[in-house]
Amino acid sequence: MKDSLKEGAKQLLIELINTPSFSGEEDLTASLIGEFLAYHQIPFKRDHHNIWALNEHFDPAKPSILLNSHHDTVKPNKGYTKDPHKAEVVDGKIYGLGSNDAGGCLVSLIAAFIYFYKQKDLKYNLVLLASAEEESSGDNGIRLMIPKLPDIDFAIIGEPTLMHLAVAEKGLLVLDCYAHGIAGHAAHVRGDNSIYKAMEAIKWFETFTFPKVSETLNDTKMTVTQVEAGSQHNVVPSTCHFVVDIRVNDLYTNLEVLDIVKEHVGVEVRERSLNLNSSSIPLDHDIVRAGQALGREIYGSPTLSDQSNLSCPSLKLGPGDSLRSHTADEFIYEKEIFEGIDLYIAILKHVIIT
Repeated sequence: MKDSLKEGAKQLLIELINTPSFSGEEDLTASLIGEFLAYHQIPFKRDHHNIWALNEHFDPAKPSILLNSHHDTVKPNKGYTKDPHKAEVVDGKIYGLGSNDAGGCLVSLIAAFIYFYKQKDLKYNLVLLASAEEESSGDNGIRLMIPKLPDIDFAIIGEPTLMHLAVAEKGLLVLDCYAHGIAGHAAHVRGDNSIYKAMEAIKWFETFTFPKVSETLNDTKMTVTQVEAGSQHNVVPSTCHFVVDIRVNDLYTNLEVLDIVKEHVGVEVRERSLNLNSSSIPLDHDIVRAGQALGREIYGSPTLSDQSNLSCPSLKLGPGDSLRSHTADEFIYEKEIFEGIDLYIAILKHVIIT
């Protein structure tokens, strides 16, 4: 059975690569995933461009595991030398946009779900979700689906981790900061220059250290990434706008970090969103122990995924390498997909087989 699942997963990935699915435009890939499940005689539901299904013997009295990955992609990197929407298999590599992030993970999770679909007496239900709009953190992706799914005890999020266990993931808080002064002619001496006020605040962002340091995610990191002010050389601007990218460890919520920032800086601070919080799973959780028993390493991930939208414990795990994501001529090895399917099944067996 595994061999046919592996070959089917590979072919599904090729079809997904050949079908453009930019974030928010995943209609056709959603249909492909639905057709694949229907071929395996698995009933599914579709909401916008999200496809989800339950194992055949779903029991509302049992806890549930969410198996989730996404089928949308970013726009192709300008450095592509290959057609990003034409899958090529060369020397064991499957090239194409979304192959590594996160098509390989998605098809491997789907294969693992199919493997367990008909099995009776599982300790957990399985909930499969192929979600949309992950790359854009859109409103019609996993955030739309969470209230519509059964209650989830914990989640496996399919992202490229070389099948190691990302037991924690940093959250993201983006701030638009505005230093306000008084506009005037540069030739006159004035003490209310918005740029100077911004510089004081930027210095604080550069030097402040959050006291709580995470075992898996280290410190909370703040980086000023954009600065905008002024229209010409001889006019003091009334406003200086700058943007701060904050990667939040699992010992803080985004709201806690925002409150600390507002206490310390003398500029206007506007948060773009508080939704993308850090996430983690206890190191003694059964799914973590199962992965470690199979020789997988644990680590904390600095990159963001749909984990940030979940309130339950979650583990990021999948075939492929995060360093290949969003690169030109993106690829995943065939053997990574096949090994991913084997490992997903083996890890889940440790947890759900009575």
